[in-house]
Amino acid sequence: MNRRSRTAALAALLTCALSVPLLGAAPGASAAPPRAVQAPSAVAEPELPAPAGPHPVGRRTLHLVDRSRTDPWVPAVGHRELMVSVSYPARPSGGAPATYMTTEEARLLLEERGLGGVVPAGAVAGTRTHARVAAPPAPGRFPLVLLSPGFGMPRTTLTSLADDLASRGYVVAAVDHAYESVGTEFPGGRMLPCVACEEVDPGPEQAAVVRGRAADLSFVVDELTAHRGPGAAFSRMIDTRRIGAAGHSIGGAAAAATMAADRRVRAGADLDGDFFVQAPGAGLGGRPFLMIGAEATHRPGSTGTDWAEAWNRLHGWKRWLTFDGAGHFSFTDFPWLGDQLGLPDPTVPLSGERSWSLTRDYVAAFFDLHLRGIPRPLLDGPTPSRPEVAFHWP
Repeated sequence: MNRRSRTAALAALLTCALSVPLLGAAPGASAAPPRAVQAPSAVAEPELPAPAGPHPVGRRTLHLVDRSRTDPWVPAVGHRELMVSVSYPARPSGGAPATYMTTEEARLLLEERGLGGVVPAGAVAGTRTHARVAAPPAPGRFPLVLLSPGFGMPRTTLTSLADDLASRGYVVAAVDHAYESVGTEFPGGRMLPCVACEEVDPGPEQAAVVRGRAADLSFVVDELTAHRGPGAAFSRMIDTRRIGAAGHSIGGAAAAATMAADRRVRAGADLDGDFFVQAPGAGLGGRPFLMIGAEATHRPGSTGTDWAEAWNRLHGWKRWLTFDGAGHFSFTDFPWLGDQLGLPDPTVPLSGERSWSLTRDYVAAFFDLHLRGIPRPLLDGPTPSRPEVAFHWP
């Protein structure tokens, strides 16, 4: 694939993300160029959904540098760098609300989707969150959940999920993998572009992304559980016997790869992502794994997905769920924000509010069951209150 083709493919994928008519398209699916999007009559700063748990949420942002590895995309820069947003159970605090993203990050995200000039970058950047910066942590020790976003996506796309899990009693680390997002701001005002987007062809390079992210996530565990270094403050909060990983799209593949490479990670979840490796699902032993996807693209018998092979290689507790009416980005913040901005996607029947509530409920139930030992009958089978959710047992 040449540079122009890669750029076009990336643009088609990214245009799906924020309530443009292509939201429901799966990665790699063919798509017509995006139609012109009419600006909403009034754009106010949206607000993320309120977390459902009993804890207030604190947030700290960490810049981590893995000095044992060279960055795979830009070796000349030196060591591998990560930006990590850590959401955690907090005491009640009057601290400043955590920001969603910077204006420049929002501008780059919107421009890549053909929404520059349609939605003000300040409106997206100013999205109101429910976390407080550096709020004092709640007493106790909590499970750790790692979150990895989709390819080309910033960690902020999983903010609602991170904060909801934190409100329920989890420390949650959402990771930006350097040079794998359309734009992530690093210390010193450095805006790192998606160099990987120009380098990755379908095939072996995708597997390389997965392996690299697995190394990133294991390094984050090291840093957050160490008694020295930038993540040391969290070592007193985290129960190292209860660690999980989840991700959207290729981030879900990274969650599985992290489990395969790191026995500390006891449970994993994949949100609408293929596995991109030769033996998907291998190496997890008897540890539990959850696969949630869009019905149109990830039900049994769907072409172009490796979920059936992965399912056969999972030998512990496992579930394969699909949401009817969902699109690829229904498992992120984007549908919720699109609805609030007055730009719903007519090709994705599931509303932003409904896709969020289903994602929240099933992911939280999975980690409650496997990291906290709390029985969750929601995972036992279909329920009349959630008719969109199908359980598959191929």
